[in-house]
This record gives sequence, structure tokens and C-alpha cells, in this order.
Amino acid sequence: MPPRRRSASGYRGVRERLNGGFYAEIRSGDLRLSLGTYGTAHEAARAFDAAAWRLGRPRRQMNFQDFYTLQQALDVAPPPRVNSAQDRAEHTAWQRRLLVAQEDERVMAEWRRRHPEDVAYEQGYWARRREEDTRRRREERLDRRRRKALASAQADLVNAGGSSFFIEEDERWFDIWLSTSDDTNDNDDGADDWSDWD
Repeated sequence: MPPRRRSASGYRGVRERLNGGFYAEIRSGDLRLSLGTYGTAHEAARAFDAAAWRLGRPRRQMNFQDFYTLQQALDVAPPPRVNSAQDRAEHTAWQRRLLVAQEDERVMAEWRRRHPEDVAYEQGYWARRREEDTRRRREERLDRRRRKALASAQADLVNAGGSSFFIEEDERWFDIWLSTSDDTNDNDDGADDWSDWD
């Protein structure tokens, strides 16, 4: 098997996190051992090397070649992060949430297995709902295009010296600025852009 490519951090087994920290983990077959998050890539790489020594990995699979015993690797590795009571409480809360979510998924899978007719009905309902929403958005877009075309025609008529059947304060003049784009927003409730002018 070819050697594993080094990550963007420049060290084997170290990844940069979005928050700016560096996460270290070591893999051995199906085993994936998290070594924690560190402030620098160098510290995370030293933690990786110490774990690699403990697992009996060959030195060529380590980030640094400047030590020759497990004790030397442990001496240069950063100390493990101290977990506070708050960290443990947060971890326990997350574990509870995870267990609840897993149980919900298990119960829903069982429900879907036992009631396929309800699943089919629900899927049909949402398909009909999507079709209705698409049809409604298309009708609203067509209506906006008609209103905009009428307002534009009236404006062209006035600009050419004619008279419009819109009165001067008619709200239909605002239809000139309606968006008639084909890009519809799924969250669009169809409210007029000028409804807050009242």
C-alpha cells in the first residue's frame, strides 16, 4: 500500500480545524483513535508520534525522527488537555442528545417498516405540496410580469405625451420595479414588496 499522503497541516495524522486548532488522530485498520485538539500543528504532530510509539508503529510513519524511545516521544509530546467539570457536563449532555436522536431514528425506522402505507401517503402528500407550491409560484410570477408590463406600457404612454388611465397616486405605478426573475425563492410567501409602505 502506498504511504499515506500528508495533510494540509504538513504533518501525518493532523488536520486543521475551522476554529484554528489542530486535531490529531491515529488510524490502525478499522480503529480510529482521537488524540484531541491542540493549539499548534507541531503539538498535535508530537501527540501523534507519541501514540504511534505506543502502538508500535515504525519510525518512518512518524512526523519527527529526533527520538529513539517511547519515553523520549512522551517527553516532547504536549500534556493532555485537562477536562473541567463543565467539559464533562457538556460531553454528558451531548451524549444524551445523541442517544435520544439514535433512539428516534430507530423508532422511526421501525414505524416505517410496520406502516408502509403511511409512508407512501406522506411521500405523496409532500409531492403534491411541492407541485402546488411550484404552480402557485409560477402563477404569481406570471401575474407580476403582467402587472409590470401594464405599468411599463402606461409609463411609455405618458412619456410619449399621452395620458394614462392610472391616477397619479395609483399604487400600480410601483409595479414597474417588480422582479420577474425565473429564480424563485422557495421561502417566498408572495407578499408584495411594497406592502410595508402603507
